[in-house]
Amino acid sequence: MSEADEAGDRNRTVSESSETEFDPHFSPIISLPEITLVTNEEEEEVMLKLRAKLYRFDTKSDVTPEWKERGTGEMKMLKHKENNTVRIVMRRDKTLKVCANHFITPFMDLKPSIGSNKAFVYTVTGDFADEEIKSECLAIRFGSVDFANQFKEKFEEGKKFVVENCKLYTSPEEDDDSESDAEEDVTPECKTSDLTKKLSELDVSKNETEEK
Repeated sequence: MSEADEAGDRNRTVSESSETEFDPHFSPIISLPEITLVTNEEEEEVMLKLRAKLYRFDTKSDVTPEWKERGTGEMKMLKHKENNTVRIVMRRDKTLKVCANHFITPFMDLKPSIGSNKAFVYTVTGDFADEEIKSECLAIRFGSVDFANQFKEKFEEGKKFVVENCKLYTSPEEDDDSESDAEEDVTPECKTSDLTKKLSELDVSKNETEEK
């Protein structure tokens, strides 16, 4: 073997050895703390979880009142372990922005949507999706009749549950006849307004995604 060949072999050996032994390690300039995502759902259990499309009835449209799409994503029906409340939370796909966030109350009436057996229409006195309480007329549509029926069944189950267990709807029996008569004089509108105020004080009004 010539001297040139031997020199070439040595160079290749040194090069291969250097590539094998070189193990660079880069340390981050800034160490970022671990972020805990809080959804305010930690104290709730899931009654139902389905994909759906949500609409709201816009009465302030420049032309005529119309239905506007509010978002498509995962709808959850949640039962609070301590307060015994039931609420609906829905987040848009990808952005996870909340598009529905309201309690189910005994006064809510779930009506089938005209022209579709996979959708329902209902009104809420207090929705917190925009971080402020708003009265909304909503329509929710599912991918199948079976999913729609599941929603209706759980919706009615939620109404019954809060009536029997939530302290906002269960009150001690009144022995004083005068107090009972006074309660009878209160109109449904006043009761709804008072209930909405109490609901707004619960955790549902908090930001749904906050980091700490």
